[in-house]
Amino acid sequence: MAHPGALPVANKEAVRKVLQVGTALGSTLADFTEFDRKSYFYPDIPKGYQISQYEHPLVTGGTLAGVAITRVHLEEDTARSSHTTSDGVSLVDFNRAGVPLMELVTEPVIHDAETAGAFARELQLLLRTIGASHANLEKGEMRVEANISVSKDDTFGTKVEVKNLNSFRSVERAIAFEVERQSKLLDEGGVVLQETRGWDEGGQKTFSQRLKEGSADYRYFPEPDLPKLILSEIPEFSVEAIRASLPELPWERRARYTSLGLKESDVVYLAGASERGEFFDAVIAETNGDSSLLPMCANYLISDVAGWYTKSGKQEYEGLPPASFVSLIRLVAKGDLSSRGAKDVLAVLLEEGGDAETIARDRGLIQVSDEGALRKAVQAVLKEHETVAAEYRAGKESSLQFLVGMSMKATQGAGNPGTIKELLIDELGRSS
Repeated sequence: MAHPGALPVANKEAVRKVLQVGTALGSTLADFTEFDRKSYFYPDIPKGYQISQYEHPLVTGGTLAGVAITRVHLEEDTARSSHTTSDGVSLVDFNRAGVPLMELVTEPVIHDAETAGAFARELQLLLRTIGASHANLEKGEMRVEANISVSKDDTFGTKVEVKNLNSFRSVERAIAFEVERQSKLLDEGGVVLQETRGWDEGGQKTFSQRLKEGSADYRYFPEPDLPKLILSEIPEFSVEAIRASLPELPWERRARYTSLGLKESDVVYLAGASERGEFFDAVIAETNGDSSLLPMCANYLISDVAGWYTKSGKQEYEGLPPASFVSLIRLVAKGDLSSRGAKDVLAVLLEEGGDAETIARDRGLIQVSDEGALRKAVQAVLKEHETVAAEYRAGKESSLQFLVGMSMKATQGAGNPGTIKELLIDELGRSS
């Protein structure tokens, strides 16, 4: 904030987090690194310069989601400007000034808005997974700044930067708008200015903010108030130490889930958020190696469980013990609980907690699979509906489903439909 006598201090944990990101990306970690002064005038930076990195960033190279990375460096965040439209007043909030900010720059290899959006989503997931940031765009914990260049040939056109995009949809829409705007301008013989533009969410368009400087205009030079760093001399910053500190990365988790026999769409969903992956890993542990249960577990989590949390407004998986959930799935897999009964038991589990089997028994939802008891019910149904039975024997297959339904009704929904169907076919064959 340019207070007289106040000197900067490098944030050690912030440096470590940037190195973790670089290691996850397969980048080259710097041995020698330093901070620089990036000079420019703007109300949100009262010093007249920003502490950043230029020639010697912490991280260079690497890839994420198939997109090549140029560099990842650490700098200080600026103050936050807000502008009122009614009276033309601009306000500056200094609460975040000086907070460590990681900036990641990609190579110019993205050719469409969808790829840019997918890249940004994968970056958010990575940052959350390693604990570098909550990375909520709407809270300003992560921002995307898209540099768009349109050209009629293989050479790069003039670059336009759209600043501070705060949602993935805004990223995709702003890029699409700029591609169309610049293309139309060039087709009409106009000139694209190198400038910084903002995104108007309400109007779904970009607007000019200021002409964009080149790197020479920033007058970079080494920051005299911060020491240069030799990272190999700091044990916890060694490549081995950083690599050992990383958790399972998003793409590693996806590969593991795929190896367990889950379909691709389920893998993408379950590994698409840290809390989902952590809960599903707890579910895997509760299955005791029975991977045949996992596709059904995934199906219920993605449909019924996710839907309930969306409606309730509660935090995902709050109050749902993995052991109780897996117990429910076992009942369904064994045929002791119908899919309809499972939904009823799951609703109680989510609302009140408890044990799945106890809930099912208390509500009379455990299916009867005893052939002796079910055969008597089936025989009674066939006697009551002799005409329908005759239609089935004459070749009307749909009659069988009616008889299954009547048998389920006769057992008050407690009969195992699979067993009932088998018994009906057996009885119908005997009396044909």
